[in-house]
Amino acid sequence: MLHNRLTRRIAASPLAPLAVLPGRIAAVARHNARTAARTASWLVRSREHVHYTYDLERLNLEHLAWFVTTVTGVPAADARRYLAEIREDDDLRRVVGDGLARSPRRATTDPVVRYGRRIGWYALVRALRPEFVVETGTNRGLGSAVIAAAMLRNGTGRLATCDFDDRSGELILPPYDKIVDHVVGDSLEFLAGPVARQMPVDLFISDTAFTQDHELAELTAARPLLSPRAVVVATRCNMWWTLPRWADAQGMRFLYFDEKPADHWYPGLGIGAAFTSQAAEAARPTAAARTA
Repeated sequence: MLHNRLTRRIAASPLAPLAVLPGRIAAVARHNARTAARTASWLVRSREHVHYTYDLERLNLEHLAWFVTTVTGVPAADARRYLAEIREDDDLRRVVGDGLARSPRRATTDPVVRYGRRIGWYALVRALRPEFVVETGTNRGLGSAVIAAAMLRNGTGRLATCDFDDRSGELILPPYDKIVDHVVGDSLEFLAGPVARQMPVDLFISDTAFTQDHELAELTAARPLLSPRAVVVATRCNMWWTLPRWADAQGMRFLYFDEKPADHWYPGLGIGAAFTSQAAEAARPTAAARTA
């Protein structure tokens, strides 16, 4: 009781900002100390200098499962199973690990396979069972390999992916390469070309991350390619308004998953999804499909 009275008196006092300043400083110092410790640990154990890789926090995985459930309409138990499935996929981990070990950029690469938010892409592909996925921003091909692994598990689907960097796609290796069309070039030219237009797009992933204007140009170019049940994904929705505003203009729903890297100083990105009720209805699996 006495503590509560004292707290109220301090809060009402003109000197309140000075009175609480030591506690505020201590709270900030604790936060900065934790961040500094994670940063120092990462500087010692990691060689990465860009395109950081990491696992997700355990609670964040549960948030991701419910994100997948909301976007696709599959039961939460299935979404959790898909997220566990990729983490336990030894074949994919071996192929990606071998690719990282042989990479010309291995001096600045960690020899550990970590998927981050891309396991959400895997779960989306498993749940939606798309016939055709288009990705812009291949980079090394980690996301492409994850998508292809989900398609092979589904027993259906093809991926077309593009990046302007001629070094891109180095992790798109057998057996995943057989269902992937990798193009080096400008993403807008790619979206206007035959590879991206070979069939209606059920899942479009914009991951080039140049500018908001470029992302909007990609969404505009992709719009005529989308099937009625298509889901559109972008990764910079924590920074840009592009996808939620585009979704609103298209009469679509929007949802964002904010990734939380485990044991890493980097705050992470996330998955923004624009989708319709048709996407969830088309993805609602039969009992037989859920056991596949």
